[in-house]
Amino acid sequence: MERKIVEKLETWKNSHRRNPLIISGARQVGKTYTALTFGKEHYKNTVYFNFEDSREIQAIFERDLKPERIVRELSVLSGQSIFSSDTLIIFDEIQACERALTSLKYFCENAPEYHIIATGSLLGVAMNRDTYSYPVGKIDMLTLYPLDFEEFLMASGNTALIELIKESYSEFTELSLHDTALDLYKTYLVVGGMPKAVLEYVTTKDFNFVLAAQKNLNDAYIADMAKYATPQETTRIMAAWASIPAQLSKENRKFQYKVIKSGARAYEYETPLDWLKYAGIIHKCVRASEGKMPLAAYADSDSFKVYMMDTGLLCSKFGIAANVVLNSPTSFDGFKGALAENYICQCLVTNGFSPYYWSSPGKAELDFVFQDRGGNIIPLEVKSADNVRSKSLRQYVSLYNPDYSVRVSAKNFGYENGIKSIPLYAVFCLTP
Repeated sequence: MERKIVEKLETWKNSHRRNPLIISGARQVGKTYTALTFGKEHYKNTVYFNFEDSREIQAIFERDLKPERIVRELSVLSGQSIFSSDTLIIFDEIQACERALTSLKYFCENAPEYHIIATGSLLGVAMNRDTYSYPVGKIDMLTLYPLDFEEFLMASGNTALIELIKESYSEFTELSLHDTALDLYKTYLVVGGMPKAVLEYVTTKDFNFVLAAQKNLNDAYIADMAKYATPQETTRIMAAWASIPAQLSKENRKFQYKVIKSGARAYEYETPLDWLKYAGIIHKCVRASEGKMPLAAYADSDSFKVYMMDTGLLCSKFGIAANVVLNSPTSFDGFKGALAENYICQCLVTNGFSPYYWSSPGKAELDFVFQDRGGNIIPLEVKSADNVRSKSLRQYVSLYNPDYSVRVSAKNFGYENGIKSIPLYAVFCLTP
């Protein structure tokens, strides 16, 4: 599957200031596959080491952290020659070996000629443990997310449609294949962007196989919770994880601890939520009390919404059949909004934005606000259907007078009264 992160990997490879690179992201989003494919296509040879599979590999890093010795022993272990500029060294699941993570500092300082990519599914969890010595300033970092809608179109053989969408976005002219693109968007909501689920859809077109892949992924996350957390933490992490569909079912989507269980308190579940966030399987969207620069200064950390990293996994957790989403009956209207919001949050995070939501002391609430490349705070309103009337957006605009506003809905492209109307399928075009 073609991944857009490859362009960034090429930039990293050719940089004169290249440091060892860490690719982080949730489990099974394609980190290892992407690194291996990149090595195959851009280097003479690739050597791969998985720190979860072999104690022998970890032992290499226990003696000392001298890059020359480490490289010699890795070469012997792999049975391959390691050349400084022609070999890609991949350290997979590096969070399983703290010493290997620390060694990246010494590779940066003493052996920068080696090309190293490290990956870690639970690296965020590990790095937030007190025991880890993190090589601050000595590494480059990229995050890989599930396939976005553009990558989904590539994988499903709809590359030509991408160019038409981009052309309509650049001119804000209507897309003639609007209905076709909307249908594919609905399919993406169900399938999501996890590579295994996308592969099942592309090869079988059978949503039962897609659902089976998604359930396996959910089970894998639960297994990780048990493996990388204490029993008490695991119980609370799983409870918080299980509550997400119910949290999103509420009209305002605001996270409430009492939904996890009656009488639950913030101090009990803040750490479990952080675990899910660091593991990359949820996105936390905090309330901004003002639409002013910088948004972080107006963040109300006690008020937030939690979205899943992938709409396909969300649909499988809800137990929503594919035909319900694809056919969009009236009875499904209420949850279409939650799915659309989750999808938009995914898009914003994947595209490099830090999304917040805004609400006034009254009843006005805006789905998202974010900072664009010009430093402007931009309001974004999500409408799952084509009804685009909203008092909240008007109130926000009257208060803060932004350069422009964004409305994402099932309507075609348009730009009037300072509002950019972007169809749900075209949010991947919204970049910093």
